[in-house]
Amino acid sequence: MATVRIPEQNRTLSEKAEIRAFLAPFGIEYDRWTVSGRIDRDATSEEILRAYDPEIQELNRRGGYITADVIDVTPDVPGLQAMLDRFNKEHTHAEDEVRFIVKGRGLFFIHPDTHPVFSVEVEEGDLMNVPAGTKHWFDLCRDRTIRAIRLFREKAGWSPVYTGDPVATAHEPLCFGPGYFNPNQPRLSPGPAIV
Repeated sequence: MATVRIPEQNRTLSEKAEIRAFLAPFGIEYDRWTVSGRIDRDATSEEILRAYDPEIQELNRRGGYITADVIDVTPDVPGLQAMLDRFNKEHTHAEDEVRFIVKGRGLFFIHPDTHPVFSVEVEEGDLMNVPAGTKHWFDLCRDRTIRAIRLFREKAGWSPVYTGDPVATAHEPLCFGPGYFNPNQPRLSPGPAIV
């Protein structure tokens, strides 16, 4: 289950209904899909996409998405830090960023114009979208592992459009489940790891 944290308000949300109610005014949709017993987390990308085809088709119908893939990030991906460094700054996209987490965990930071920055820690089974134009960034948790289905409206995917705001540097990734990042321990790499 996801966890929403609003540090400036010293507030944490961890129930599905309250998370959905909090995220809705920002245009962010949140849901849960079953993973355990439905698919092997280490199945091939094709097997994962087939297993979730009914849900993907429904999202395509509602959101106008035309393509889906599976991203698989582990600490041993060649050039991982260089890839992650493309997204370690606040940015937006011209289309929605849709993720369904099959394995691992990560941390979206959202920076609305009229609300303090908040984070959404996602884990296995969480489905979330970040609407087009939303200022955000995404950190990996300490284990630097995540596997997710991604949906796109363009076959080429999207590119980040950086805002130039250094706000991301003031927010450390604080994941509290397995692979918890302890802010008192040295970071694994300079700067937050973003996907």
